[in-house]
Amino acid sequence: MSQRDQLDVKAPVMEVFASFQGEGLFAGSPQVFLRLAGCPLRCVWCDTPGSWELTPAATARVRAGAETRSEPAWVSAEEAKRWIDEVDPTGRMAVSVTGGEPLLWAEFLLALRPLLKRRRVHLETAGAHPLSLRRVLDACDHVSADLKLPLDMEAPTSVGFTEEESSPSTDEEWQRARRALLESIRDRDACGKIVVAGGHPADVYEALFADVSELAPELQLFLQPATPVGGVAGPTREELSGLTAAATSRGLRVRVLGQLHRAWRLP
Repeated sequence: MSQRDQLDVKAPVMEVFASFQGEGLFAGSPQVFLRLAGCPLRCVWCDTPGSWELTPAATARVRAGAETRSEPAWVSAEEAKRWIDEVDPTGRMAVSVTGGEPLLWAEFLLALRPLLKRRRVHLETAGAHPLSLRRVLDACDHVSADLKLPLDMEAPTSVGFTEEESSPSTDEEWQRARRALLESIRDRDACGKIVVAGGHPADVYEALFADVSELAPELQLFLQPATPVGGVAGPTREELSGLTAAATSRGLRVRVLGQLHRAWRLP
């Protein structure tokens, strides 16, 4: 059964809250965060593993002002829009749709976009599902896409229903997905993020830099030091300096930016 038939254009919301963007091109901007649950990918440095699984009895946290309450997680775009308006009654904050992997819920995103009216919609995605991205691209005002290092990826896991697009698992599949992603966002309001863990030789990033240089040379690229979690170490200053030099030597627009919300102890 397809996602559309099974869920009637609903998606599992994990939480809705207002905070400051801690990553990427809009770091420091106040935004409403709509976090959707469910992700088939297994990044070794993932800092939100609680967003991986889907359960029928899951609940969503809605943080409006000083109040936090629980609601049933599986909701329509209309209900999600009401929660967003509760969190930001001004109607002006951009909405960062994150996860999990929001591209699992393309129909939901397409249903949500017209309801948000003047709000900007910023999509945060792992970049592993380029066909789904193309479907929703015109509904997004900004795309913040990860460029995954296959070395940091464990085997993908089923999320419990028939996925419309399979997840990459081999180095070759990851490169195909990455190149298709870059072709889609190269002329868009977008940025790319590469999470940098400690201990990797610099040359394992060369394929990523080469693809950006060839397909999206004007893309703003962020090297994001991994937040130490689950035994994964952050990079040294020397490792970051070497990667920055390698990217710059290709003429890429590169910055180093850690997870600011972690430093600020914000959600």
